[in-house]
Amino acid sequence: MTVEGPAVPVVLDNTLHFMVPGRDVRGRAVRLGPVLDRIVSAHSYPLVIRHLLAEALVLTALMGSLLKDEDGQLTVQAQTEGGVVDLLVCDYRGGELRGYLRHDPDRLAALGTSPSLPALFGPGYLAMTFDLAATGQRYQGIVPLEGHSLAAACEHYFAQSEQVPTLIRVAVRSDRESNVAGGILLQHMPEGEDGRERLHVRMDHPDWEHVAAMAGSVRDDELADDALPLEDLLWRLFNVQDEVTVRPGAALSRGCRCSIEHYEAVLSKFPEEERAAMRDEAGEIVVDCAFCSQLFRIGA
Repeated sequence: MTVEGPAVPVVLDNTLHFMVPGRDVRGRAVRLGPVLDRIVSAHSYPLVIRHLLAEALVLTALMGSLLKDEDGQLTVQAQTEGGVVDLLVCDYRGGELRGYLRHDPDRLAALGTSPSLPALFGPGYLAMTFDLAATGQRYQGIVPLEGHSLAAACEHYFAQSEQVPTLIRVAVRSDRESNVAGGILLQHMPEGEDGRERLHVRMDHPDWEHVAAMAGSVRDDELADDALPLEDLLWRLFNVQDEVTVRPGAALSRGCRCSIEHYEAVLSKFPEEERAAMRDEAGEIVVDCAFCSQLFRIGA
């Protein structure tokens, strides 16, 4: 295995980029720890909801780390029609992660301890929105919320919207005191170079099937093992390959970007009569940030 750049000592809250050049495969690996704790602790989520949000955050970090635009942003949003979970939203920008999930506690309790994805969401969709700061472009892909996991829905997105053979695995481990979640994403680049025009796509290419079988053997306990460096995990999976290049990606942090100044700028775009209707008896506009569970009081 060839390592590009210095070794990365940090196991948690970091991304890792890797390539299997001989098989035309690129990938990302991520493991979340303290950052995940900070995000999910903003609300008193029950365990099953905490797991779901943790999976969504890992997926957002994996896909967000594919962005070449350092100031670009990926937003992953699930919306449903009458689901127990009626809103899930996460975003990634420059290594900053944030996420929020809204659900019906009473209906969730009626589902038992291990509800399926369809039971949680019902009919719904998953939208991935990419905002590229360098060009000002925005593009979005939407797929049905189908399958056994959010990871499966994201695989479907890449196959349907980008025609990129993709494998994604995510695992979450939670207890009363801490949360750890990890994931791995692989994609086949048939032209043999990241970023080149894709002239054809073969979902059954032998090079892809070979590497996907190796990556698919990863266990949940390995992905969510906070004592196992990601480099060691990749070595376990791909040590029979002639070459695997690895380089550190972005360090991850909780990135709620809410502030008084931000909300003042947003509210300044509303007509004065609308702002007047928003004010309370004290003459303040109170904004509740769902991401960080804070109240921001905007004076006149």
